[in-house]
Amino acid sequence: MAVVNAHSSQIQQQSDVDELFDVKNLFYIGNFQQCINEAQKVKIVLLETKLERDVFVYKAYIAQKKYKIVIDEISEKSPVELQVLKLLSEFFVSPNEKQNILQTYLDKFSVFENENHHVVMAAATIYIHDDQFENALQVLHRNDHLECLSVALQIYISMSRIDLARKELKKMQEKDEDSLLTQLAQAWVNIAMGRDKLEDAYYIIQEIIDKYGSSVNLLNCQAVCYIVQGKYEEADSALQEAMEKDNNNPDTLINSIVLSAHLNKPSEVTSRYLMQLKESHFNTGFIKDLNIKENEFNELFLEYETKNILEIGV
Repeated sequence: MAVVNAHSSQIQQQSDVDELFDVKNLFYIGNFQQCINEAQKVKIVLLETKLERDVFVYKAYIAQKKYKIVIDEISEKSPVELQVLKLLSEFFVSPNEKQNILQTYLDKFSVFENENHHVVMAAATIYIHDDQFENALQVLHRNDHLECLSVALQIYISMSRIDLARKELKKMQEKDEDSLLTQLAQAWVNIAMGRDKLEDAYYIIQEIIDKYGSSVNLLNCQAVCYIVQGKYEEADSALQEAMEKDNNNPDTLINSIVLSAHLNKPSEVTSRYLMQLKESHFNTGFIKDLNIKENEFNELFLEYETKNILEIGV
């Protein structure tokens, strides 16, 4: 009897330990290859943890744009958490088929939204990349997992609804104040609020870097803190380090464009960043907005030029 009780106690202790703690946190800060490497090394104690490990591995591959690996390795017999990641990969590979892919999601996976946050996250990602932010929020609000709350918070920040972002942050803090996701969310909100909150955001990010190492995402957060505070040389240093890790990251390129103007760098430097952004990330909100502004400018210029020609003719 004593042996049985001891064994039961050991199982309970193992179940209380998050075997994927480092795997998840590496994914959250954007160190995707390290996430994959760590997932391959971790020894799974509980069988049900294997599925969650696979979810994070495939999500990391998607973040690296290695969609073919996900599509080839996941089948119709795979768990729904993985099947929906295959659908997400197909969405990125075939943007022209997005309506059919969205319909497939609605027909096949939407029934799992209330009980499976992995399904919710995949759906929200599709909606976000299709600029359907209201639909993304609608599906995210069907699950109160920290990941869902953090993405909703980011959407609200992008919509300049800091009041609603702070409400999502409060929910996260009530669920798990010590979670890395909650700490990141606090930093994002602080950055959005600006002013005296920027220093707090910087120290949160620096503490995370000290604990888990730097990443392109974290370095961009620090660069934004520096830029808004007018610390341009420090921002340049952070962005150069980010470039060394990934010289084609869209956030790094956008922040570098902004910083180049503040540092009065040669125009060809800014043009290079902008050309790279247009070629590799033409679907980003920054480029879409820029294209709209360029078209509006060209129309006004043509209208002005036509008016001048007519006046001269008269």
